[in-house]
Amino acid sequence: MTAQEWKFPFCPVPEQWSLQWDDLQARFSWLRALDNVPQDPIYHAEGNVLIHTGMVTHALIELPAWQALPEPERSLLFASALLHDVAKPQCTQIDSNGRVSSRGHALKGEKVARQVLWSGEELDKPAPFVAREQIAALVRFHGLPLQFLHWAHPERTLFEASQRVRLDFIALLAEADVRGRICADQQELLERVELFRILAQELQCYEQPRQFASDHSRFTYFHSEHGYADYAAYDETQFEVVLMCGLPGSGKDTWLRTHLPDWPIISLDEIRHELHITPKDEQGPVMQLARERARVMLRRQQSFAWNATNVSKARRQELIDLFTAYHARVRLVYLDAPFAMLHKRNRERKAAVPDHVILQMARKLEVPDLTEAQKVEYYPIA
Repeated sequence: MTAQEWKFPFCPVPEQWSLQWDDLQARFSWLRALDNVPQDPIYHAEGNVLIHTGMVTHALIELPAWQALPEPERSLLFASALLHDVAKPQCTQIDSNGRVSSRGHALKGEKVARQVLWSGEELDKPAPFVAREQIAALVRFHGLPLQFLHWAHPERTLFEASQRVRLDFIALLAEADVRGRICADQQELLERVELFRILAQELQCYEQPRQFASDHSRFTYFHSEHGYADYAAYDETQFEVVLMCGLPGSGKDTWLRTHLPDWPIISLDEIRHELHITPKDEQGPVMQLARERARVMLRRQQSFAWNATNVSKARRQELIDLFTAYHARVRLVYLDAPFAMLHKRNRERKAAVPDHVILQMARKLEVPDLTEAQKVEYYPIA
């Protein structure tokens, strides 16, 4: 199933454009969980998070710009409106003065939304990779149009977000988010959304990712503190390192055997076996030996692959910094598989990972994006 074929349940259809709010609440437990989660009345006088989510979703489907979209794109935004505050139950706190805050709910919400869509629980079918990641990114960046003016480098923030999601969709979701609340500064917030639209259009990243002179120029920009987006960076890379990423059972070993059969591979699983260390043990010796072996090949400027789960962006960044310090060009390869397939494949492995560990890793997963390496490749399995 492709992103164009997948549809979110109860997405309104032309003519009536009616919101089946009772049916949505009856279907989705994560939606019902928003009930009675408080919000700061200064910014959300309408009430709790469930009330706000209903108002946002209703505001979205009334927007002519949403109604004019093709059906698959309407479905993505509809799902994003329902999920945009899905992590507020985990993130909401009330301070000693009675003020309510939900700091970090967009970042956490991206991961929660990914799990909802990936597992497929309470859905007709799990969302395919492209649709899932578009919705997750919309949840992650839904507050950007209201916040970008406070960032030290707003242009860079927009460029980065545009590598993951269409900013015109972000603006549409943000507009619905503002219209779906009761607050004294609603008009000011709507003006911020319009400023966001204007800036994104001026920066040429409104309906498409910001373009760079080359893949290496893009990488250089996002890995430099004071990068210049129009700079055509000189490519001094001499060889390539392939950095694998994917949950256990996603097919990394098979991909390497198929695509790079003659390449040297640094496999953390093999090093664990060599050192008689289990995944539950201290992993310091494993990483130390893997880095030592990598440095040998890096000094030789010899291409190789690093094979591990690498689900954390911070871990990937550490490795990419190591590789590029030796003038390596990095190709980041992410493999994605349905949950049921992951569990089945994992159980068939000689060194199976406990199911609960895979679930924990999936909750922490940060899917690679185009800002991380010179080349990022995605291999979703239907």
